[in-house]
Amino acid sequence: MLDIESLKTKKITELNKIAQEMCISGLAGLKKSELIFRILEEQTAQEGLIFSKGVLEILPDGYGFLRSQNYSYQPGPDDIYVSPSQIKRFGLRTGDTVSGQIRPPKDSEKFFALLRVEAVNFESPDKARERNLYDTLTPLYPDEQLNLETDRRDYSMRIMNLLTPLGKGQRGLITAQPRTGKTILLQKIANAITKNHPEVELMVLLIDERPEEVTDMERSVQAEVISSTFDEPAERHVQVADMVLEKAKRLVEYKKDVVILLDSITRLARAHNTVVPHSGKILSGGVDSNALQKPKRFFGSARNVEEGGSLSIIATALIDTGSRMDEVIFEEFKGTGNMELVLDRRLSDRRIYPSIDINKSGTRKEELLLSREELSRIWILRKLLNEMNIIESMEFMIDKMSESRDNRDFLRSMNS
Repeated sequence: MLDIESLKTKKITELNKIAQEMCISGLAGLKKSELIFRILEEQTAQEGLIFSKGVLEILPDGYGFLRSQNYSYQPGPDDIYVSPSQIKRFGLRTGDTVSGQIRPPKDSEKFFALLRVEAVNFESPDKARERNLYDTLTPLYPDEQLNLETDRRDYSMRIMNLLTPLGKGQRGLITAQPRTGKTILLQKIANAITKNHPEVELMVLLIDERPEEVTDMERSVQAEVISSTFDEPAERHVQVADMVLEKAKRLVEYKKDVVILLDSITRLARAHNTVVPHSGKILSGGVDSNALQKPKRFFGSARNVEEGGSLSIIATALIDTGSRMDEVIFEEFKGTGNMELVLDRRLSDRRIYPSIDINKSGTRKEELLLSREELSRIWILRKLLNEMNIIESMEFMIDKMSESRDNRDFLRSMNS
């Protein structure tokens, strides 16, 4: 009988041969990990069982359920029951991606049940016991850049790469007024990471968004899109955000690089303000004094890890919405990130995109992400841009970048 560890030691040609012998179709273009799961799936089906996977959510009573990514981890009738004994045996935690053989419900049961654990987070189940807890890992400043440059005409990504560079483990805040292009910017960031860094696990989390925006995001990016729309209760917003964060932490414990793009931290904080038990201490704008603790913990989880792996969170914060609550939430999060990008309505009203306020945007410890030569030229560029107003500086950058092939060529042209 084949298991995940023996399959991982084989070459892709050997795996293809095994798959062909098992009469598995549609093998073209499959990655090694996908091929392994197709083989395990077929083997389970031949034994008269079902092979499935999901993300574990452990309930207070000690048992858990595997939630489906297709339903944004929402509880449903086709969830898979995981017993407390299996959770203890393999040291499973909420957020673990568990796959294995399942059986249909018996007479008095309502749910499918996990019969045998084949893999935890796409590794051998035995490895789950040996990993470190996320909160015990050592946080460091980001020191490896995420390259966002893809197309010479994509000025938003080129400007970000130079003036607000992203690193693995970045905690970035995109401050946006309404209709300044934050959703398009997030899509471009997602597509750039997917293209330049296929090793990164990318998740897009949409909280309290319009359903049509969720569909647009799913069709625009090649990443896992998890959503909770505005017509769902605040408890659902909180549950889906917690599941995404726990899943990301479990992957980092396996030394993987994870990026979460969150739209928006403001609406997540509003949801927490609704569900948190009232303390009796109300801040201005109607924000409970305890409501922002969990959203801060979510945002503060982003870090580069010394032991290997990283969790980057790029979140949008809404300002100038006419709501005092949104202003209070923004003030609480301002300064907590180590990268800040400010989008300004004065630029978008003139149809100048990207609508980035260059002089207010930047990354802390950018010297760890950029070479010494790049850094010295960017400092000269910033001195020049600082003397211009917001519209002149962006028009200057777009004009000069249109004359260069890429950022390296742009920095080199500064000599002339």
